[in-house]
Amino acid sequence: MPLDAETKAIEMPDDHRDELRLWLRLLTCSTLIEGEVRRRLRDRFDVTLPRFDLMAQLDKVPEGMTLSDLSKRMMVSNGNLTSLVDRLVASGHLERRVSTTDRRAQIIKLTPAGRGEFRAMATEHEAWIAEIFGGLTQREQKDLMRLLAKTKLSARNAIMGVAP
Repeated sequence: MPLDAETKAIEMPDDHRDELRLWLRLLTCSTLIEGEVRRRLRDRFDVTLPRFDLMAQLDKVPEGMTLSDLSKRMMVSNGNLTSLVDRLVASGHLERRVSTTDRRAQIIKLTPAGRGEFRAMATEHEAWIAEIFGGLTQREQKDLMRLLAKTKLSARNAIMGVAP
């Protein structure tokens, strides 16, 4: 098995600052978890993670949303979503209609069949995540959430040029 960047940094700790090692640890955890979720979605449901994520966003807004709003929520371009939406419309998971307030915009929403299929996937997905984090106590999970919230704020402040 090839070494990940975090392992390489640990083997030569004097070559890396603590912040870089922390970043590599976060990236390694994210990559491992995302890879496992992708694998399980593909093996169990023959679904990609982007398809699951799109359906998850639409499940939160039963009345549907515009492609533009959806792309903002998912942090991808409209162009990246268009073909995915087209495929989900063709498979009967989504429906698309013209907005009543802006005829240039289309509203996209889950069909009843799409919602049912998504919720079955979401139930298993939640169990997978619980399994993946099962090695942490409730206290450790709360501590990690608190520290990650602080990390997120620190990153946002750095990006916005706000002094700590």
